[in-house]
Parts: sequence; C-alpha cells; structure tokens
Amino acid sequence: MGRRSRQRDRADRLQAPTSDYTDADGNVLTLRGALSPATRAQYADVIAGSPLSAEDAWQRAVEFLFERLAVRWTIAGVPIEKQKELLQRFRFASQDERRWIRDALREHLAEWFPDMRSP
Repeated sequence: MGRRSRQRDRADRLQAPTSDYTDADGNVLTLRGALSPATRAQYADVIAGSPLSAEDAWQRAVEFLFERLAVRWTIAGVPIEKQKELLQRFRFASQDERRWIRDALREHLAEWFPDMRSP
C-alpha cells in the first residue's frame, strides 16, 4: 500500500463525537464521546482499586478518564492536542483546574456513559 493510500485511509476513519466544556475563565476541554469495551473494562478495574486506598483509586480513575477521553484542552486561547502534552498539563493542573476537570468528566459520563461509575 502506498503512502498516499495510507494517509487517505486515516482521513476516512470514523471520528467519535466530542463535547466541549468551558470553565469560568473561558478555557475549553473537549472530550471524546466513545470508549471501547476494553477501555470500559480497564476503567472498572481502576475505579475498583485497592480496598486499602479508595482515595488513590479515585485519583487514578480521574487521570485514566482524562487520558482516554481528552481530545483537546484550550487554555488562554492556546490548544493542546497531543496526548502526551494533555496528560502532562493535567498533572500540573491547579486544584481549581482539577476540580473543574472532575466536574466536566462527571457531567460527560452522565451524558455519554450513564452505565459507568463516575469518580
């Protein structure tokens, strides 16, 4: 298969629907509206976590969802779209930003994945 054909195949792939969530400062978090069955099973394991540390399981569940669902995060008009950069920015987020992200993830799960337990 030629290079152009591979590029065209990528462009023709179905794209999952997305939803935008805007904070009080105008920053926009775009979340994907689809998760594979395997990812849902992994999430169930993460949120179940260890009975010794429910707090750790909760934190890991938020990061897991962010990593799998975040498509774009526009902060002060600058979009972040690469997965590695999104995750790095999430890890350096302030407490207020993390709270807003958790709320957006909960709202998103309630709308798109009502069968999944939110963190």
